[in-house]
Amino acid sequence: EVQLVESGGGLVQPGGSLRLSCAASGFTFSSYAMSWVRQAPGKGPEWLSASNSGDSNIGYVDSVKGRFTISRDHAKNMLYLQMNSLKPEDTAVYYCAKYRSPWWSDAMDYWGKGTLVTVSS
Repeated sequence: EVQLVESGGGLVQPGGSLRLSCAASGFTFSSYAMSWVRQAPGKGPEWLSASNSGDSNIGYVDSVKGRFTISRDHAKNMLYLQMNSLKPEDTAVYYCAKYRSPWWSDAMDYWGKGTLVTVSS
Protein backbone atom coordinates (compact mmCIF):
# COMPACT_ATOMS: atom_id res chain seq x y z
CA GLU A 1 0.00 0.00 0.00
CA VAL A 2 1.37 3.38 -1.03
CA GLN A 3 1.69 5.78 1.88
CA LEU A 4 2.89 9.39 1.88
CA VAL A 5 3.10 11.13 5.25
CA GLU A 6 4.00 14.80 5.44
CA SER A 7 5.42 16.56 8.48
CA GLY A 8 7.19 19.76 9.40
CA GLY A 9 4.41 22.29 9.03
CA GLY A 10 3.60 24.92 11.59
CA LEU A 11 3.42 28.62 12.32
CA VAL A 12 6.29 30.77 11.08
CA GLN A 13 6.83 34.50 10.81
CA PRO A 14 7.17 36.22 7.43
CA GLY A 15 10.72 35.90 6.21
CA GLY A 16 11.24 32.69 8.15
CA SER A 17 12.04 29.17 6.99
CA LEU A 18 10.58 25.70 7.32
CA ARG A 19 11.55 22.30 6.00
CA LEU A 20 8.75 19.94 5.11
CA SER A 21 9.32 16.20 4.99
CA CYS A 22 7.40 13.41 3.29
CA ALA A 23 7.96 9.80 4.30
CA ALA A 24 7.19 7.46 1.40
CA SER A 25 6.47 3.74 1.65
CA GLY A 26 4.78 0.96 -0.26
CA PHE A 27 6.53 1.55 -3.59
CA THR A 28 10.02 1.80 -5.06
CA PHE A 29 10.71 5.43 -4.21
CA SER A 30 13.66 5.83 -6.57
CA SER A 31 11.59 4.75 -9.57
CA TYR A 32 9.03 7.54 -9.49
CA ALA A 33 8.86 11.28 -9.86
CA MET A 34 7.63 13.15 -6.78
CA SER A 35 6.04 16.51 -6.26
CA TRP A 36 4.90 19.10 -3.74
CA VAL A 37 1.47 20.67 -4.15
CA ARG A 38 -0.29 23.16 -1.89
CA GLN A 39 -3.81 24.37 -1.35
CA ALA A 40 -4.44 27.74 0.23
CA PRO A 41 -7.69 28.43 2.08
CA GLY A 42 -10.52 28.91 -0.39
CA LYS A 43 -8.33 28.19 -3.41
CA GLY A 44 -7.62 25.27 -5.67
CA PRO A 45 -4.50 23.09 -5.59
CA GLU A 46 -1.27 24.68 -6.81
CA TRP A 47 1.62 22.62 -8.14
CA LEU A 48 4.86 23.88 -6.59
CA SER A 49 7.74 21.67 -7.56
CA ALA A 50 8.67 18.23 -8.82
CA SER A 51 11.69 16.04 -9.26
CA ASN A 52 12.02 13.15 -11.68
CA SER A 53 13.05 9.76 -10.34
CA GLY A 54 16.76 10.40 -10.73
CA ASP A 55 16.64 14.02 -9.56
CA SER A 56 18.15 15.15 -12.86
CA ASN A 57 15.10 17.17 -13.86
CA ILE A 58 13.54 19.52 -11.33
CA GLY A 59 10.93 22.19 -11.81
CA TYR A 60 9.34 24.98 -9.78
CA VAL A 61 6.41 27.27 -10.19
CA ASP A 62 7.54 30.87 -10.63
CA SER A 63 6.05 32.00 -7.31
CA VAL A 64 8.46 29.83 -5.29
CA LYS A 65 11.48 29.74 -7.58
CA GLY A 66 14.57 30.86 -5.68
CA ARG A 67 12.85 30.46 -2.31
CA PHE A 68 11.88 26.77 -2.18
CA THR A 69 14.10 23.75 -2.84
CA ILE A 70 12.90 20.20 -3.41
CA SER A 71 15.18 17.31 -2.54
CA ARG A 72 15.08 13.57 -1.99
CA ASP A 73 16.94 11.11 0.20
CA HIS A 74 16.67 7.86 -1.72
CA ALA A 75 18.27 5.83 1.07
CA LYS A 76 15.57 6.95 3.52
CA ASN A 77 12.67 7.18 1.04
CA MET A 78 12.17 10.80 2.02
CA LEU A 79 11.09 13.85 0.05
CA TYR A 80 11.80 17.33 1.37
CA LEU A 81 10.81 20.89 0.65
CA GLN A 82 13.06 23.59 2.08
CA MET A 83 11.10 26.83 2.22
CA ASN A 84 12.89 30.13 2.80
CA SER A 85 11.78 33.76 2.78
CA LEU A 86 8.24 32.69 3.56
CA LYS A 87 5.39 35.09 2.84
CA PRO A 88 1.84 35.24 4.22
CA GLU A 89 0.61 34.10 0.80
CA ASP A 90 2.50 30.84 1.31
CA THR A 91 -0.05 29.89 3.96
CA ALA A 92 -1.59 26.61 2.80
CA VAL A 93 -1.83 22.89 3.35
CA TYR A 94 1.18 21.29 1.68
CA TYR A 95 0.95 17.85 0.12
CA CYS A 96 3.51 15.53 -1.32
CA ALA A 97 2.46 13.49 -4.31
CA LYS A 98 3.75 10.54 -6.30
CA TYR A 99 3.66 10.38 -10.09
CA ARG A 100 2.69 7.31 -12.13
CA SER A 101 6.13 7.15 -13.76
CA PRO A 102 9.72 8.43 -13.41
CA TRP A 103 8.70 11.66 -15.16
CA TRP A 104 6.74 14.57 -13.77
CA SER A 105 5.24 15.16 -17.18
CA ASP A 106 2.99 12.22 -16.28
CA ALA A 107 0.02 12.27 -13.91
CA MET A 108 0.08 12.09 -10.12
CA ASP A 109 -1.58 9.06 -8.62
CA TYR A 110 -1.12 9.29 -4.82
CA TRP A 111 -1.18 12.15 -2.34
CA GLY A 112 -0.50 12.43 1.36
CA LYS A 113 -2.90 13.97 3.86
CA GLY A 114 -0.96 17.22 4.02
CA THR A 115 0.70 19.45 6.59
CA LEU A 116 -0.45 22.97 7.40
CA VAL A 117 1.93 25.90 7.01
CA THR A 118 0.82 29.23 8.42
CA VAL A 119 2.92 32.33 7.74
CA SER A 120 1.89 35.13 10.05
CA SER A 121 3.30 37.65 12.47
